[in-house]
Amino acid sequence: MALIIKRSQLPGAGKGLYTTKAIPKESKIIEYRGEIIDYYEYRRRARRQEDHYLFYLRREWSIDAMHTKQYKARYANDAAGITRLKGVRNNSYYGIFGDKCFIVASRHIKAGEEIFVNYTKPYWDCMRKRLKKK
Repeated sequence: MALIIKRSQLPGAGKGLYTTKAIPKESKIIEYRGEIIDYYEYRRRARRQEDHYLFYLRREWSIDAMHTKQYKARYANDAAGITRLKGVRNNSYYGIFGDKCFIVASRHIKAGEEIFVNYTKPYWDCMRKRLKKK
């Protein structure tokens, strides 16, 4: 897959993940990679609010991409997040295959499109709660 990082089209989102080639529906786009941590470390990082790039696979296996900027999957944004653009929708989802997590196309994605993946409602509920506290 030919993927590049550049400014996201979502206001305030920072960088985004884009494809330079068309991606067929249900294709694995990219593996979500990072540091492998256990549940207790996952909870510790979440309590310290170091959970922006955490992906929970199961109790004994989570992925933290916070300090692994070389792995491009971490740059995929959620079109249904805090800032939204009219007409922009998620075009992929996280799929778990054994001990690995991939971003998978939920529809045909055209060359040049930004990859948007659903972070889930619990993630955004947590982020909104934190923003209210600030």
